[in-house]
This record gives sequence, structure tokens and C-alpha cells, in this order.
Amino acid sequence: MQKLKKGIEDLVEAARKNIEEVTPEEAIELAKRDDVVIVDVRDVRERARAGYVPDSFHCPRGMVEFWVDPESPYFKDVFDGDKRWLFHCAVDWRSALTVNTLHEMGFKGAAHIKGGFNAWKEAGGPVEYKDGDKTRPDQG
Repeated sequence: MQKLKKGIEDLVEAARKNIEEVTPEEAIELAKRDDVVIVDVRDVRERARAGYVPDSFHCPRGMVEFWVDPESPYFKDVFDGDKRWLFHCAVDWRSALTVNTLHEMGFKGAAHIKGGFNAWKEAGGPVEYKDGDKTRPDQG
């Protein structure tokens, strides 16, 4: 087995030192504001299986850098303007790395939800499913 200089836990821990983390409870309150966008970086299959934050914007982890860069042909207007963006994944490793990368790019206003979508749900945050059902239990 190849020995890495840095493992994923090292990368995530280093990222946490450079980024803003908000608690799930803070995120639930912030999500009520018009100037806050919740950004879900999970895979589409995760969203379908476990649900998602209502009105969140789905931006797969592999596209984030392309979608936030106004010079990119893939730029998405949702990332334009003076807003606050709260990124999340399932647990918070991918979102920590995402927000750290955005910080390095000079993107302003990004934070991530500590504990991710799982912590959001545990804190009583609203969950929606593709079919609009808001009561279906997590299936994964």
C-alpha cells in the first residue's frame, strides 16, 4: 500500500483552520434569510436517497470551482452577488475541502455547515425529497 504524505483527515483538519464553520442550529436560522444560499455538494444519488434542504442549490463537488468562477464557461448566476453561501455534504469533509478551495480562489461569503446534512437533520432542520414528501424517513 502506498504511503501518502497527507491523508484525507489531514487535509480536512487543515481546511477547518482556514474556513468558517457554522453549527447546524445557526444554519437553520440563517436559511430563513433571503441573502443566504444553502449549497449541497453531495452526489445526486445521496440527495435522492436521504433528502435535501428545501430550496437548497445542488452543486456537485466536482463542479464547484467551475460554477463559482465568473471567467469559467460553466459559471452559474446563483454565485453572483453579495450573498452568504453555506455549503454542506453528508458529514462535512467534502464541504470543508470545498470551502477551503473557494477561500483560496478568493470567493467571499462561503462557510460550511459543521456536521453536514446529517447534523442538519439531527438538529431538526427541514428536509424535502424529490417527490415533495416532507415526512419520508431517511432510507440510507
